[in-house]
Amino acid sequence: MTGFLVRRALQAVFVLIVVTVVVFLLLHALPEGPARAILGPRATPAMLQAFNHANGFDRPLPVQYFRWLVRVLHGDLGFSYKRNDSVTHLLATAVPRTLLLVGLSTVLAVLVAVPVGLLQGARRNSAVDHTLTAVTFTLYSMPAFWLGLLLVDVFAVRLHWLPPEAPSGGIVDILLHPSGLILPVVTLALVTLASFSRYVRASTVEQLEQDYVRTARAKGLPPNQVVRYHVLRNALSPVVSLLGLSLPWILGGSLVVEAVFNFPGTGFLFWNAAQGQDYPVMLGIVLVVAVGTVIGSLLADLGYAALDPRLRDEVGQS
Repeated sequence: MTGFLVRRALQAVFVLIVVTVVVFLLLHALPEGPARAILGPRATPAMLQAFNHANGFDRPLPVQYFRWLVRVLHGDLGFSYKRNDSVTHLLATAVPRTLLLVGLSTVLAVLVAVPVGLLQGARRNSAVDHTLTAVTFTLYSMPAFWLGLLLVDVFAVRLHWLPPEAPSGGIVDILLHPSGLILPVVTLALVTLASFSRYVRASTVEQLEQDYVRTARAKGLPPNQVVRYHVLRNALSPVVSLLGLSLPWILGGSLVVEAVFNFPGTGFLFWNAAQGQDYPVMLGIVLVVAVGTVIGSLLADLGYAALDPRLRDEVGQS
C-alpha cells in the first residue's frame, strides 16, 4: 500500500508541475503579454516597459517561471489592478463559499443517486427503470442555467416559496439564511446526480451478474439483503472515482449556477473577471481549480483502493 501511495503522490506532483507551466504560459500568451492585459488598452509603451521591468517580465521565461512559482508557493497568486486587491485575498473570500455550495450539492446528489441507481440496477428494464432513466437523461442533458431559471420561475416567481437570489456576505451570513441556499444547491445537485445515478446503475448491473451474488441468492438471501449487504459496497467504487474525476465539471456547473443566483463564490468571481478582462483573477482561479482537481483525483484513487479489496491485494503484492 505504501508503494501505491508514493506512486500516486509522485504522479500528482508531476501533474501539478505541468499545470503550473500551462497557467504560466497562458499568462504570457495574452495579447502583448501580461502587462497589456493588466494595465489595459490605454497603457502607453513607456508604461508597459516600466511595468515589465518592475515585475521582471523582461527577463528570460525560465527565470520568470521560477520566480512566479516561488511566489505561488508562498501564496502570492498575483494582484488585481481592477479590483485593487490581491488575487489570494479575493480567492480566500470566495473559495469557502464555493466549497459550501459544491459540498452540499455533491452530498445531496450522492445521497439521492446511490439509491436511485441501485433501484434501477436491481429492477433493470422494468417500468421503474425506464421512468427513472428518462428523468435522469432529461436532467443530464439540461443546461444548469436553464434548470436554475426554471426553478426560480416556479419556486420564487410563481409560488413565492424561496428567494430568487442566494444570500450575500460571508459563510456565517449565508448559513443564517439557509432558504437562499436551497435553489442553487438543488440546481447543482440535480445536474450532478443524473450522472452519478447512471454510473451506480451500470455498476449495480455488473455486480448482480457476479458469482458471489449467485452464491448469496443460492443461500436463500432475500433480494433486498443481497443488494444491501453484498452489491452496495462494490457498486460504490466507481462513484468514489467519479467524485474526484468529476470535480472539474461540478465546479464548472457551479460557475453557471453562481452566476444565475448571484452566489458570491469562485464561479461568480470568475464570471465578473471574464467580463472585466481581469486576467490575474481568471488565471488564479484556473490554477486553484486545477490543483483542487488533481488533489481530488488523488483522494479518489486512495478511496477506490480502500473500497476495492482486489486492488489492495494487487497493491500489496507490487
